[in-house]
Amino acid sequence: MLGFFLKIYTDENQKHAGVMLPEWLLAQAKSMGIQGGSAFRAVAGFSSYGMIYDETFFELAGSLPVEVSFVVSEAQSEQFLALLKAENLQLFYVKVAAEYGVTGER
Repeated sequence: MLGFFLKIYTDENQKHAGVMLPEWLLAQAKSMGIQGGSAFRAVAGFSSYGMIYDETFFELAGSLPVEVSFVVSEAQSEQFLALLKAENLQLFYVKVAAEYGVTGER
């Protein structure tokens, strides 16, 4: 199947609607029928503002980047990004064309 690999970036302390944002993103995707998603916490990174984040810096603990990823159809990607816009969330994302499927029998 053809679709998209959708990655959304946030930080581990960001909240929305009283919930940690990575958790909120995963819950919204599930409620929209997206088949799966993952959240990955970085060990280091830097922002568009040039701020460096590293888990070894005690002063920066709890502010590391988190990548939330989904493999979705075109319609699902448009619906999910529209939801983020409607929620007035300003998040950096990457949307890359992808071929996906399942090997073997279920």
